[in-house]
Amino acid sequence: MNYLVDLIKSFMNDEEGATAVEYGVLIALIIAAVVVVIGTLGDQIQVGFQSVSDELTGAGITPTVTP
Repeated sequence: MNYLVDLIKSFMNDEEGATAVEYGVLIALIIAAVVVVIGTLGDQIQVGFQSVSDELTGAGITPTVTP
């Protein structure tokens, strides 16, 4: 019986799992922030890349695709 009580006490005092949960929450918040930023600025980013692509094509620089 003492083994079971000691096992439960050890489990309750173990804080290693809490750290993993905290890292999981932090990663989830970072991912959510990235999704919001990309969703908000996505069209502007696409227009910017298209503008650069058009300027390079106009200057005679064409992309090369290698298999």
